[in-house]
Amino acid sequence: MNVCMAKMPLRSSSKDSTILTMPPSSSPPLTLLPPLICGTATFNNQYNPDPYALSTTAIVHEALSLGVRAFDTSPYYGPAEELLGAALDTPFVHQKFPRRDYFLLTKVGRISGDEFDYSASWVRQSVRRSLDRLHTNYLDVVYCHDVEFVTSDEVLTAVTELRKIRKETGVVKYVGISGYPVTTLCDLAEMVLDKTGEPLDVVMSYANFTLQNTRLASIALPRLKAAGVKVVPNASILGMGLLRRKGVPIGGKGDFHPSPRELRAAIQAASDWLDRQEINDQRLENVAIRWALENWVREGADVGSSGDPASDIPWTREKIEKYEGNKLGVSVIGVSSVEELRETMRVWRSILHGLEDGQTTTVDSRQGTDDREWSLNRQHETRTLAAGIRNVLGDWVDYTWPSPPPDFINRRSGPSVPAPLPTPAVSPDRLPKQVPIKEAQP
Repeated sequence: MNVCMAKMPLRSSSKDSTILTMPPSSSPPLTLLPPLICGTATFNNQYNPDPYALSTTAIVHEALSLGVRAFDTSPYYGPAEELLGAALDTPFVHQKFPRRDYFLLTKVGRISGDEFDYSASWVRQSVRRSLDRLHTNYLDVVYCHDVEFVTSDEVLTAVTELRKIRKETGVVKYVGISGYPVTTLCDLAEMVLDKTGEPLDVVMSYANFTLQNTRLASIALPRLKAAGVKVVPNASILGMGLLRRKGVPIGGKGDFHPSPRELRAAIQAASDWLDRQEINDQRLENVAIRWALENWVREGADVGSSGDPASDIPWTREKIEKYEGNKLGVSVIGVSSVEELRETMRVWRSILHGLEDGQTTTVDSRQGTDDREWSLNRQHETRTLAAGIRNVLGDWVDYTWPSPPPDFINRRSGPSVPAPLPTPAVSPDRLPKQVPIKEAQP
C-alpha cells in the first residue's frame, strides 16, 4: 500500500484543481444492478485455507463469460480486492468487457475481526485504496461494512463522507450499509433518512434470507421500503456456510462461525433427514441455494433490479433502460472454484426458466421447452424438501446469533494508517498501480 498516496485528498493533483462534479449522466442507474452478483468473501482465508491457491482469475473470467456483471468485495476479505482487481486488469477483460458494463461493489469501515474505523479520514483512505486495488477510477457501490459493530453516529459520519466524495469527485456512485441484524439495518436506514433527508441507496443483509432464517423478508423489507431504500441484496444464502452437509467451512482462521453448537446439530439433523429421502442426490446445500435464490427473486423484487440477469439471452442496456418493471430480487453468491460457479449458474438459469414469464426466457435463450418443464418440477421438489427441512429445524427457524457478540470491544484507536497485506512467496509481487482520483468515466 502506498501510504503517502493514501493520505492525499480525493482531489485532482493538477494546478487548476477544483472540486469535481457528480458522476456523468451516462453512469448506470442503480436499478440496472444485476440480480445476480458474484461475491468474493471466499477469496479469503476465512473460508479457504489459502485464497492464493484458488483459481480466482479463472472464476472471474468465467463469471463474466457466463453473463455475471457485478462483483462484491471488501478490504476486510483479506486479499479479495487485490485478487479481483488482478483478474479484471487483464487483456481478456479489457478487450471483451468495458468497465461501464459491470458493477463493482466494495466496503469501508471494517478492518479486522475486532477493528473498525468509520472516521472520515479512514473512509477516504479506504476508498482510494480500493480504487487502486481494483484498478478502476470509480466504484459503483460502497457500503459501510457491518454497521452493528459501531455507533449510529459513526455510521452517519461514514455515510456523510461517502456522499461528500460522491459529490466532489464522482468516484463513488451509490452509498449503502451492510450487516447482520436486520433490526439494526432498519434502524440505521431510518436514522439516515431522518437526519439527512436522503435515503440510503442500498442496504445489504447476509444470512437473513435462507432456509433457516427469513427475517429479511418478514421483518426488514417493509421498514426498508418505507425508509426509501432502493435495492436490498441478499447475501450469504448458505448462512456463511452453515447450511452444508459437511458443516461450516474451516479456513486458515479455523472455525470462525458464530452459530451455537445446538443450531449446528439441528442443521446436521436436517441434512441427515434430507439424505434419507434419496431424491436425485439432493444435498442440503443444493436445496438451500436453489430455495433462497428462487424465493428471493420474487420476495425481493420490490427492492430489486432490472439489470442483466445472466439468462443467456442477448442483452443491451438500451433495451432494459426503456423497459419498466420486471425487477428481480438481488442475490450475492460466493464460490471457490469454476466448477461451483458453473453449477450455481445452471441452478440460476433453471430458476429463471421457472418464473412466470420463464417460457419466453427458455425460448429466447435457445433452450428447449423440456428445460422449463424440468425447472418447474425441480421448483416443486425444492419447495417440498424445504418444508421438510424447516420442520426438522423446528424452533431454530428464524434464530439469529448475536452480532456483535456481548464481549466485543473495538481495538481500533489512534491515527488510521492502512496496513499492507502480506503476499505469500508463491504469489508474484505487484507494485501498487497509481490511480489518481479524478472525475470518473464510465
